[in-house]
Amino acid sequence: MLNILISNDDGIYSKGLYELAKRMAALGKVTVVAPDREQSAIGHAITMHQPLRCGKIKLYDLDINAWWVNGTPADCVKLGVETILSVQPDLIISGINDGENLGTDIIYSGTVSAAIEGSMFNIPSIALSYASRCAADFSAPAEVAAQVIQQVLEHKGKNNMLLNVNIPEIESIELLKGVKVTRLGVKKYRNNFEERKDPRGNSYYWLAGELVQDEIGEDTDIYAVRNGYVSITPIHIDLSGYEEIKKISSWNISLNKNLTII
Repeated sequence: MLNILISNDDGIYSKGLYELAKRMAALGKVTVVAPDREQSAIGHAITMHQPLRCGKIKLYDLDINAWWVNGTPADCVKLGVETILSVQPDLIISGINDGENLGTDIIYSGTVSAAIEGSMFNIPSIALSYASRCAADFSAPAEVAAQVIQQVLEHKGKNNMLLNVNIPEIESIELLKGVKVTRLGVKKYRNNFEERKDPRGNSYYWLAGELVQDEIGEDTDIYAVRNGYVSITPIHIDLSGYEEIKKISSWNISLNKNLTII
């Protein structure tokens, strides 16, 4: 039987996680390990300076094992794989996120980071996001996600396969134009910090970044989702700049070992 670990960054009681877990139960044994509260834009943070606590819960009407964790999405995957589960999962899924995770925004995404953590365990991992903010109904995107995941499993990718999947806002699957395999687009923001004053007159700031530019070539995830396609973007965690290695090596950077430190 396929063992599936599900996490997210919207919190364990999110609608997207519920709809996803319900459908994944038809594919195998599902365990949910998710944050006890929303952890959006937390990135790949892990908890080091305070204890992690977790507890088992009944997740609505689902007959699956579900655990809340007072930590980040990456914490949840770490704890799930290394402590909570008795066997290593065959697949890790993060989502379904309430809101898109497209282009360079994935750097900040807790949803994508949970999947990245799974890949670091050499476990096939998929991040799922729905390009709708505060969606009331996740049944259609959950059905899309289930179909995509089932076909991915049939092709049996490499052990550390890592996919970022985004689903456009839809009322039904019939309205989708199809599926595109894409590269990441680029999003650029004007970081607009709004200054406010507390009752003691001290300044504090709210970040309200405004999207001012993006690069949306027809082969990007941004273009696909904006034009009614499901985007599947293979990603990896190797940040090495391979194109620059030979170039910088040719500089023959060396150190003067007789330097005098003043």
